[in-house]
Amino acid sequence: MNTHFDIAAEQGRKLAETLKSLSLEPLPRDRQLPKPMLRRLVLPACLSALVVGAAAGAVLYRSDVLRHVDAALSEPERATVDLVAVTKMEGERSAARNPLPVDREVTGSGFVVAPDTTTVFAKYEGRITQIAVVLGDRVEAGQILVTLEDAGARFALEQASAAKVQAGLILAARDIDLAQAGTVLDRTEILAARNATSRQALEDARAAAERASNAVAQARQSADSADLAIRIAEERVAELTVRAPFAGTVTRLDARVGDTVLARIDSVRESQSLLTIANTKSLAIDADVAETTIAALKPGLLGQAVLDGFPDQPFAVRLLRLAPVASVEKGTVTLHLSLDDPPDGILPNMAARIRIALDETGENPQ
Repeated sequence: MNTHFDIAAEQGRKLAETLKSLSLEPLPRDRQLPKPMLRRLVLPACLSALVVGAAAGAVLYRSDVLRHVDAALSEPERATVDLVAVTKMEGERSAARNPLPVDREVTGSGFVVAPDTTTVFAKYEGRITQIAVVLGDRVEAGQILVTLEDAGARFALEQASAAKVQAGLILAARDIDLAQAGTVLDRTEILAARNATSRQALEDARAAAERASNAVAQARQSADSADLAIRIAEERVAELTVRAPFAGTVTRLDARVGDTVLARIDSVRESQSLLTIANTKSLAIDADVAETTIAALKPGLLGQAVLDGFPDQPFAVRLLRLAPVASVEKGTVTLHLSLDDPPDGILPNMAARIRIALDETGENPQ
């Protein structure tokens, strides 16, 4: 370091000698310039000399330092430095072309889900009189879950049944009237053919038979309406017995004996469900991964998952689909993955961690 300072001092000395050699000859004594004019000439010259000297010193110092550094490096070392610079430049270019790192894996976390899950509501209003299941029970399709009681529904069924009987009696009476009107019409037509009765009597007989036929049709329509009323009343009574829509496991039970539940349209609005059933035989995993990895993800990729409840039992998963939107809050994308031979005892809502390995080309080694 002292060598550099000595070089700078020597350069300053040489510059001073150069400036001295450039000094002007003294003027004759009888023609001296006034002092103000002399200061105006000397001061700019001194400032210019200082600026030129400083610039020259800086250039010479930088050149000397670079010569020392270059001399200190051997040929192999300079080659190594050049190779490192080129390698760094190529790496930056490669990163620009392929922003995802090579030899990587996509990781994420999520939960076990049951895609086939339904919340069971009562279709009609009623009071809960019996609950046939408990939380965690395995049920089959059509199995009775909850029984309700609604006196109004049962009264409506009895009333519809009575109306059906009445409509049947009326229909039978109208059939008798039609038969009689038909007999009268036949006899009148025979007499009219023999000119034994008037034309008016024949027209009256025909009108009576037509009215009897219309009455039968009306009675039959009333009977059909009574049948429909019975089916409606029976359906309402049948819905008081709530059954499982498909085979699954009771994962939530909100029903309580003695509670009065609303009809489905009101229960949904009030979130007043009876229970929830999930098909635990068909489970999946919904996991969130960083949205920066989406370019490497596509349906069909294989991966591995492990549950917090079974940390020593990893199992295979397959990517089924990606969520159509990313999460604004978390900057993640949700993956839906199928399970291959998961551990026994796996349950919905269990925490899971997933890993999808990718090789140096960004492909999934299957």
